[in-house]
Amino acid sequence: MSCDKIITITRQFGSGGHEIGEALAKKLEIPFYDKELISLAAKESGISPEVFDEVDEKATNSLLYSLSVGLYNYGNGFSSMGDLPVNDRLYILQHKIIKELAEKENFVVVGRCADYVLKDNPNIVKVFIYADIDSRVKRAVDRRDIDPARAKQAVIKADKARANYYSFYSGKKWGLADNYDLCINSTHISTDQAVEIILSYLDILNKK
Repeated sequence: MSCDKIITITRQFGSGGHEIGEALAKKLEIPFYDKELISLAAKESGISPEVFDEVDEKATNSLLYSLSVGLYNYGNGFSSMGDLPVNDRLYILQHKIIKELAEKENFVVVGRCADYVLKDNPNIVKVFIYADIDSRVKRAVDRRDIDPARAKQAVIKADKARANYYSFYSGKKWGLADNYDLCINSTHISTDQAVEIILSYLDILNKK
């Protein structure tokens, strides 16, 4: 199946967003990027993937200072990137990589503020995946091997971290419907059914 769009997927923790994005990319026969971006950033920077993985999608407060003193430019990168915390270095590298990939190919990407990074790209389709708290807790226990006694707290904490990350780097509110083209409640549907919904939406766009 051909695709002339880049699909960004923002997701609540435990909503199945990763699985949906991966299945969608496979169906469309286009690349899928999630943790793969960590590997690409590590390769470009020489920093260990394990170090980046620890801070992935977690914000710091340092970038505001960096912006205020003019160290950062999206076109040219950081002139003093080595002075920044690992969180900010990873975000900057992933930002750069996502924009470079968008110039060469269509793909599905999960998280990393990709909808914001590619906000000026005319081929972007922004999807938000959410689900009720009970189903997300169950998924966290079943698939993430999280202790049932602390699963709900872990889910809420993960969502808060994603919201802070998105808000810090984009200046927008995470999960707000206005920021997306399509919002899908995955509570009562399968991964394949969610993929079919997205494919139907893409088909509608292609017919315009």
